[in-house]
Parts: sequence; C-alpha cells; structure tokens
Amino acid sequence: MRSEMDSISENQVWTLVEPPEGIKPIGCKWVFKKKTDMDGNVQTYKGLLVAKGFRQIHGVDYDETFSPVAMFKSIRILLSIAAFHDYEIWQMDVKTAFLNGKLEEDVYMTQPEGFVTPENARKVCKLQRSIYGLKQASQSWNLRFNDAIKEFGFIRNEDEPCVYKKFSGSIVSFLILYVDDIQII
Repeated sequence: MRSEMDSISENQVWTLVEPPEGIKPIGCKWVFKKKTDMDGNVQTYKGLLVAKGFRQIHGVDYDETFSPVAMFKSIRILLSIAAFHDYEIWQMDVKTAFLNGKLEEDVYMTQPEGFVTPENARKVCKLQRSIYGLKQASQSWNLRFNDAIKEFGFIRNEDEPCVYKKFSGSIVSFLILYVDDIQII
C-alpha cells in the first residue's frame, strides 16, 4: 500500500481540496494481489488503489470511455515478421500506466482508507490523473501514450491504432500497445 501511495504522490495524481457544494465524491478501495513465480511461490504482495468508477455519472465526471486495443492477428503478424527477419523482441509492462493519463473532467474521490490524516479528514481528492477503476482511465492512458510516443518519431498505423512504426535509416522498429503492456520489435 505504501508503494502504491508513493507512486500516486510521485505522479501527483490528486490534490486534497474542500468538497465542492453539491458534489458527491466517488469512493475507492484497496485491492490486494499476490504475485507468484512459475513454481507458485509468492514473489511480492501488491496493494492497488482502485476508484469505484461504477459510481461515475456520464456527462458529469466522464464523457468518453473507448480505448483501442491491438488485435491479436496484428500481434501474430508482427511476431511472424520478427521471427522471419530474426528481429529482437522485447516486452514490458508499464507499472503505473493509468497514473500517467491526464483527466479532462473534474473527478472527486474520497481519501483512501488508512491514509487519512486528522487535519485533512474532511477533504476529498480532486483527481488530476486517472487511476484504475475510472471509466476513462484506459482512454486517458492511451491518449497520453500516443502523444508521448509520437514525440520520439513513431507513426501510428491508420488501420491498427495500437501499432506504431519508426524508420531510422535501415532500421525499422515497431511498438504494439495492449492496454498497459508494450511489445517492442
């Protein structure tokens, strides 16, 4: 839980504010997971703060939720090309992906259990960035990723919006985005 709160603080996910008149903040909860290795031994325990996005109201604290995801056939085609040409393949998981998405709407959330200080007990969290559970979290992360990756010269595929390519002389690079996982070829 401490690690999650450190990431939230580092990414400036929210600011504590007095609750605005007439606004009912959405709740949040802690979700706990055990990460195991191939033999089933516990590697790490993880606490994830999740917003109760089911309480969001369309047109009030979210508008759009759609976010593209790479099609499996596109992934298979690019992996086949990589195998044929003996390209290097890398895979990475973005640990705090959704915390990087910037919110366009005003979203207020209750403070997380276990992290409320007495002097701020009446305040609520005004979210600046998305967190897991928000209806627009995936979309805001995808938009932020798209803007950032284009700054490095990658071009988004028109027919497959989660596949990017970049040519640098005789070198070609592909990025495949699947929610918060990235394959680099």
